[in-house]
Amino acid sequence: MAVLLMLRSQPGLRFLLAGLLLLLGRGSALSPQDDNSPFGSLWPLPQKLNIEAELYRLSPATFQIAHSPQSSASVGCSILDNAFRRYFYYIFGSSTERDQLLAAGGSGGGGNIAELSQLQVIITASDPECNQHPSVTTVETYEIDVTQPVAILKSENVWGALRGLETFSQLVYEDQYDTLLINKTQILDSPRFAHRGILLDTSRHYLPLKVILETLEAMSFNKFNVFHWHIVDDPSFPYQSASFPELSAQGAYHPVTHIYTLADVKMVIEYARERGIRVIPEFDTPGHTQSWKGIKNLLTPCYNGEKLSGTFGPINPSLNTTYEFLNQLFKEISMVFPDAYVHLGGDEVNFACWQSNPAITEFMQKQGFGSDYRKLESFYIQNLLDIVTSHMKGYMVWQEVFDNGVQLKPDTIIHVWKGGYQQQMAAVTLAKFHALLSSPWYLNVISYGQDWRKIYAVEPYNFNGTAAQKKLVIGGEACLWGEYVDATNLASRLWPRASAVGERLWSTEATTDTSDAYKRLTKHRCRMVRRGIPAEPLFVGHCDYEYRG
Repeated sequence: MAVLLMLRSQPGLRFLLAGLLLLLGRGSALSPQDDNSPFGSLWPLPQKLNIEAELYRLSPATFQIAHSPQSSASVGCSILDNAFRRYFYYIFGSSTERDQLLAAGGSGGGGNIAELSQLQVIITASDPECNQHPSVTTVETYEIDVTQPVAILKSENVWGALRGLETFSQLVYEDQYDTLLINKTQILDSPRFAHRGILLDTSRHYLPLKVILETLEAMSFNKFNVFHWHIVDDPSFPYQSASFPELSAQGAYHPVTHIYTLADVKMVIEYARERGIRVIPEFDTPGHTQSWKGIKNLLTPCYNGEKLSGTFGPINPSLNTTYEFLNQLFKEISMVFPDAYVHLGGDEVNFACWQSNPAITEFMQKQGFGSDYRKLESFYIQNLLDIVTSHMKGYMVWQEVFDNGVQLKPDTIIHVWKGGYQQQMAAVTLAKFHALLSSPWYLNVISYGQDWRKIYAVEPYNFNGTAAQKKLVIGGEACLWGEYVDATNLASRLWPRASAVGERLWSTEATTDTSDAYKRLTKHRCRMVRRGIPAEPLFVGHCDYEYRG
């Protein structure tokens, strides 16, 4: 008690003790517990960092995040202006919380501890890319130098600055007296993989716009940069097409309440852009199209013997009208979604309906396909790829398209999702295609216990192949399919399990210490909860802020 009273009466002493604890690797607070990482709550772990014992304090009354006079960006670069406001809030809280902090003396005193007055952001490229969209070639490298009185965040463009702002916010922590502290720190960071994605399925359960935007926010906390929007599938077609409104009118769960209008889609794209996130839509064909019933003669009529069964199968690849429709649809998609890529699906095509249909059989004979329905699928896919190419888009496909021997253009990205992914990754890259990994990261599959550890342990390069093959691995995606997921449980099912994927795709290959990861991830999860994301707990414990008045 005497020591505690002395610390309360002599703030300089308590700051000194905090610094000594950090120097001893005890973490980022006055805590006797051995549950702190020497890297605090950083997630994902930066590639190169040096955290020193010297401490600075931050006050909401004086601290600023601002454009440096040396930066090519300035006030009016809205993507950074908005990010500055957002991260000031994440560091200091709401105006009410800031007033309470100042009234209590938190961050207002500090004894002999120097105050950090500003974070200056320097964009070095002549074009900061303020009004552009992130792309597959976006540079996300950044540097941070935290020293008194002004910290510096330097990056080539706004995208690296966004990643650096998240990291800076994670460097700030509270002591038990509500004083905000940051250590003298140097960081040089960049992602290991260019494609770090989250897939959401909005067909099996419609996800309200608010839930999608919340997910994008959480993605930025974990440095994900691709939202793979599996927007339509067999159960429903919620995308409201301007060219073919009958698709959602007949295919959505409800033609008014359970759709995404053009305004909704634009809002998602802009919200994502402001967080450095690409939006890649998936319109999966020729299978997974039962909800596309709004277009007459698009789906293949199935037969039971010589009679129509009344059911329908995949898209009918034998009709010219099919490709006329697809051309118009993908023309619209290419205009609505600015990213250079579209995901075309191509998985799980059931040939049974095609086999039952006499018109399909006749078409195959004329084309010389015999009874090999993979050739029919290949015919369809090749026509679709030509259509998409004509609209200046690249494409991604699920692995079955590759497995079935479809002739693919060299720049096709193969999305690996089935078991035995090591063999599949080796085969795809041996054929000189770019590969994207999802097989071990299907987060809709749940189990009791800390399954994040299994997710974290995956190594995308863990397959037999040359160095040249492994360079063709562009990254991976955590997939959350919607059979058992809707707005009520999405966030807790996704986070912080997806965070484990985020660190694997960002940090160095040598970042594999699960003990240290647990300490950091526990605190990162608490931070996400404090920021409004209801992420589930990793294990037994509590968040420090829970018991602070």
